[in-house]
Amino acid sequence: MITLARALEAAIHAEGEKAYPNECCGVLLGTQDAAGVRHVETLLPIDNARESEEQYHRFRIEADDFIRAESEARAQGRDVLGFYHSHPDHPALPSEYDREYALPFYSYIIVSVTKGKAGLLTSWELTLDRSRFVEETIVREK
Repeated sequence: MITLARALEAAIHAEGEKAYPNECCGVLLGTQDAAGVRHVETLLPIDNARESEEQYHRFRIEADDFIRAESEARAQGRDVLGFYHSHPDHPALPSEYDREYALPFYSYIIVSVTKGKAGLLTSWELTLDRSRFVEETIVREK
């Protein structure tokens, strides 16, 4: 389970719309409680490092950006909980490409952006054997 404030959901929607027709991406920072519930407390937008001609259906976060996210999380007393990205003109479902490059233990939020308008937002976690994603319940908070 993952909690997400409505303002953060709106920010992901806005980033997806701004990046359209390309994919946006960023990092989820927050805490995980003793019950394993992840609480997203802030977002760290990242510039999509994929080649410009591939950004319409792929994103990449460079190692330097990940290190910056880890440092920012530590400075805030938070953890990197996962990542978010948009799927322009495609459903908010992980692709095979997403599965190949994902890591277990992280949450992966995907927002569908159709004709420039953000829609459904989902969250996924990769199984330990990396064979498939399992959808996470999103609890939206004020």
